[in-house]
Amino acid sequence: MGFSMILAVATGGALGATGRFLISTWVQKLLGPLFPYGTLAVNVLGSFLIGFLFLYFEQVVAPHQKAFLVTGMLGALTTFSTFSLETVLMLQGGFWGKALANVSLNAFLCLGGTLLGMALFRRLYGI
Repeated sequence: MGFSMILAVATGGALGATGRFLISTWVQKLLGPLFPYGTLAVNVLGSFLIGFLFLYFEQVVAPHQKAFLVTGMLGALTTFSTFSLETVLMLQGGFWGKALANVSLNAFLCLGGTLLGMALFRRLYGI
């Protein structure tokens, strides 16, 4: 692992973290403060993108691109740690229904996002 690989991950991480902040803030403002919609949105988007890029990188061997996009950008874009904290805070606040909804929506929509990303890749590239 050389410096260029570390730089690819770091650059992707900076862009992913910035994207997470911008997207989650925008979605949260758009849909309101009653539920962590912003976190859900970036998790679903990240899941979709990783599904697409996983198949892309099976076809195209580009280690620096993979490090930049998957490890760096998507690693910083998705917010599982934030999701976990928000869920625990809901549980501690007695909001069991919201916590269950948060876990369920993140699990099903993110798995669905990954499957849709893979389906889109296969459709676009005939694989």
